[in-house]
Amino acid sequence: MDVVRQIKKMSGQRKGVGHGGTLDPQAEGVLVMCFGQATRLMEFLVDSLKEYRMEVCLGITTSTYDGEGDVTKRGDASNVSIDTIEGVLDSFRGSIDQTPPMYSALKVEGKRLYQLARAGVEVERPPRKVEIFQLQILEYHPPTVVLNVHSGRGAYMRSLAHDIGEALGCGGYLKNLVRLKSGPFRVEDARALSDVHGEASDGSWNESIAPVDSVLLSLKSLVVGKPAERYIRSGQPVNLPASVGANVGYLERFRAYTNEGCLLAVVCYDKPNSQWRPYKVFHLDTPSPHAPNADPS
Repeated sequence: MDVVRQIKKMSGQRKGVGHGGTLDPQAEGVLVMCFGQATRLMEFLVDSLKEYRMEVCLGITTSTYDGEGDVTKRGDASNVSIDTIEGVLDSFRGSIDQTPPMYSALKVEGKRLYQLARAGVEVERPPRKVEIFQLQILEYHPPTVVLNVHSGRGAYMRSLAHDIGEALGCGGYLKNLVRLKSGPFRVEDARALSDVHGEASDGSWNESIAPVDSVLLSLKSLVVGKPAERYIRSGQPVNLPASVGANVGYLERFRAYTNEGCLLAVVCYDKPNSQWRPYKVFHLDTPSPHAPNADPS
């Protein structure tokens, strides 16, 4: 939210600015900012795959699970080998139960967990299912192990670091974290906040904003004609040629474009009724470079 406030001040846009996934204060890397109608697609960013480079320091446990907290326990990590770590990591791959840290923004009875933690109150946090698609050792320089992590929605890297340390029997905390990817956006294509501030002074900050549908490139696409466009804009389902719905899953989502190449909507296929139902409708007048070739259907 600190970044959101800076972007609002820099851009002059007080409304219609949001981010697509929180980063801890100690972390760095990709933080996707959404403007205008793109804020309606933040759920796709939150649900998208994230990639991280994380450093876990073994032998120390902290209250916040990262370097900002107080040391609560020390352990002996001198006998931890790379083979031992690899043997432990297998239990953290796939669908796992993860307990959120007390120092997190989750709410319990209307209060943020970190607010309770700062007040010295600890509450029970039920474990949640999270997906760890990839967990790979990149480097090991005792007592620090560097990991590459691909995760799904809601996975806390601080909790992962803490839990790995506990599984090794020596404790551990998250020493450093870089988000390398959020959905289709990679860190090598990101822009430093300081550079954006510099571009704000000459008014060029918004020249390289990605099209709204950049968030949706994992979805298939289709083009609708004028009659269907009118129905979709009014929130009504439409019938398209049978060939368009062939081999489409029930409620599968597609990007729908106008004949002019503008993003029209995210639609989902109601297979029993052979209809496309609008899920999110947009009012954009700039053609997208990601639009398929126009089709007069």
